[in-house]
Amino acid sequence: MPQASRPVYLKLRDLIAAAIIEGRYREGEMLPSVRTFAAEQGANPLTVAKAYSQFQADGLVEVQRGVGMFVVSGAAERLRRAERESFIAQEWPELRARIERLGIVAEDLFGKARISAE
Repeated sequence: MPQASRPVYLKLRDLIAAAIIEGRYREGEMLPSVRTFAAEQGANPLTVAKAYSQFQADGLVEVQRGVGMFVVSGAAERLRRAERESFIAQEWPELRARIERLGIVAEDLFGKARISAE
């Protein structure tokens, strides 16, 4: 699904998932409050609450009433695995087809990436 056509709560969920995978929100740590995250993203708090509730339904966070939502143990690896599977099944075939259509070879991609990283 193209990013532009995705619902806002899913885009917000992707931001939070990336932060958990990257370790910005570590296992056992509290997520920002709904209001704080909504203000940071310029989003409606109800939309953020919907994104957060999806994490709760997926068992990736636990709620401590009156305190907040905390990232559960194993959440980063579960998210990484799910993101990897989704990328390989949904995004990679389209990217691969485009790479082949444009005649791009691995050296074009990885050679330039090495040069820019140096």
